[in-house]
Amino acid sequence: MKSHSYLKSLRYSIIILLILGVFFRFVNLDRKTYWHDEIFTSFWLAGYTVEDVENEVAKGQVISVEELLNYQRLHGDKGLVDTVQAIKDEDPQHPPLYYAIARFWVGLQGLNPVQTRMVSVLISFLVFPCLYWLCLELFDSSLVGWIAMALLAISPFHVLYAQEARQYSLWAVTILLSSASLLRAMRQSTLSNWVIYAVGVSLVLYSHLLSFLLLIGHSFYIAAMSGWRFSKELRCYLLALTAGLITFIPWLIVIDEIGASGWTGNDLSLLTLGQRWLLNVTAVFFDPQVLYKEQLFEVRTRVDPVPLVSINHPLSFLVIPILILVGYAIYFLIRNTPKRTWLLIIVLIGSTGLLLGLPDLIVGGQRSSIARYQIPCLLGIQVAVAYLLTTKITTLSVKVGQQKLWQIVTVVLISLGVVSCAMSAQAQTWWTKYSSYYDPEVAQKINASSSPLVISNSIVRTTGLSYLLDSQVSLLLLGGEEPPLPNFSTNFSDVFLYQSSSEFRDQFEQQPNYKVEPIHLLGQLWRVSLK
Repeated sequence: MKSHSYLKSLRYSIIILLILGVFFRFVNLDRKTYWHDEIFTSFWLAGYTVEDVENEVAKGQVISVEELLNYQRLHGDKGLVDTVQAIKDEDPQHPPLYYAIARFWVGLQGLNPVQTRMVSVLISFLVFPCLYWLCLELFDSSLVGWIAMALLAISPFHVLYAQEARQYSLWAVTILLSSASLLRAMRQSTLSNWVIYAVGVSLVLYSHLLSFLLLIGHSFYIAAMSGWRFSKELRCYLLALTAGLITFIPWLIVIDEIGASGWTGNDLSLLTLGQRWLLNVTAVFFDPQVLYKEQLFEVRTRVDPVPLVSINHPLSFLVIPILILVGYAIYFLIRNTPKRTWLLIIVLIGSTGLLLGLPDLIVGGQRSSIARYQIPCLLGIQVAVAYLLTTKITTLSVKVGQQKLWQIVTVVLISLGVVSCAMSAQAQTWWTKYSSYYDPEVAQKINASSSPLVISNSIVRTTGLSYLLDSQVSLLLLGGEEPPLPNFSTNFSDVFLYQSSSEFRDQFEQQPNYKVEPIHLLGQLWRVSLK
């Protein structure tokens, strides 16, 4: 009777956490900075590339904020075909499935930050049934599935990316869907089940290009489970995989190059790389940003703005226990579940954790330090922790004292997630905004001027800032890394340079009649005045 009452109260607690997770995903969708990557999303949904916008507005003429934001709005002569064409022309490494869904939604609801983010929120709810299904296939336990859903519902990392106008919530759904359908097809090797897996392969590929790493993991998993023999099960898998891959060929053809370029190839010190790995894992359960006012990551440089973790920093008292918990969860999983179960979770963790981490260590780069690229790994970690907690707090064979201890651990872990989500929900900026982290502070300084002019040769970042600027602000946008000095009126109360390239800024500094002074260095804002 006591056990039944305990399980009943546990289910009520899980339902409350799921409701909280829904609330956190909807709350303050318009509050956080609409940042660099999301600006690309709105350009594409409106049917424009950045080059299109640059050709229209970067002519050395002063324009208003509203004129620039007009390219973030829908126009009757552009539709879904224009969206797909814009992605194909500008950045085909982003498969079009999410953007096609988003284009349909904003076509009904209107194109603005709330509605573009709403697409991700609504898609993120599909994570819960897919995660539950995966846990059923792995553990044949509905309780593990419920606890896994509860942990994911109030996971600060997943809540943040459920509110991001990008494809990451869809990717999480398709990762879980393809993995669960693979296990079902292996358990019941029927044509319909393998067809479902083939569909899952197609969906996960059209969600994110890094899904190829996941499929390498799936291939390793089924080969290992087949005893490295060419079994009937392996043949069925290869046929389903091939069918899924064939559906992706049309998009694969338009991709000119796959690989690291730009900021993803920046080398980091081993210490910085290791710190970011630790914080990525931690952010699944507790968001380290709640302890910092400043930006945590700066992916465009080799040095982070904040010394992230040191042995005597308060954050260490949270990072280290969480890492110990994760390490023990993986050990406990391997020791107490059959190979069919633990190997699939290890494959999820290793598909991006290992396959992105090793190249960064060997040839350099920071791909593995970008948390959103590690969604398969982080999902695997959450499932392992969910299994550990479920076993420890519900199994009758566990001693009462140990069960109480693990109940406390569970409550603390959940509390950390809830507190993290509650604090990030009220914030105007967060670590996931990277290069746009300081935009609210920058906008406040610009808006304080009576008639300011903002000059920039960064169209995308200036568009993001424009959502925060008042109507009295004027813009002068230029194309290229080193455009010629513009001609502008001296009738403005203040003239600012924002997110300009160093080459462009140097041109002002080399002019004897101009004075350039920093206003917000971290936000890359300078004031230009006549000497």
